[in-house]
Amino acid sequence: MYLRAINKTRNRIVAQEVTEARSFAQRFKGLMGLRCLPMGSALHILPCNSIHSFFMRFPIDAAFLDKHGKILHMLHAFPPWRLGPFVRGAHSVLELPAGTLKFLETHEGDWIVFENG
Repeated sequence: MYLRAINKTRNRIVAQEVTEARSFAQRFKGLMGLRCLPMGSALHILPCNSIHSFFMRFPIDAAFLDKHGKILHMLHAFPPWRLGPFVRGAHSVLELPAGTLKFLETHEGDWIVFENG
């Protein structure tokens, strides 16, 4: 079963099919090995306060969330083979197809919630 990510601040669905990565192996693998991340899909990594894109084949957007779902920091079109920042206070990261955050007019300070899809 998938979760759905909703931006409650802007009343918009951010992703229809969110997969969670909670175990060490799931968090480490992340999106590595995929050829792309389809629009409407996302990976929610938790706990997490920093990401990398080593061994990835495509850029992504990333929203760093505190434990309540508030966006603390965002990366737009984060390219492959990079080490991302450590974000103080981040509890999880929502990884999305590149361009999603800008297209949905998502901003730092917005609140993301996860609901059963």
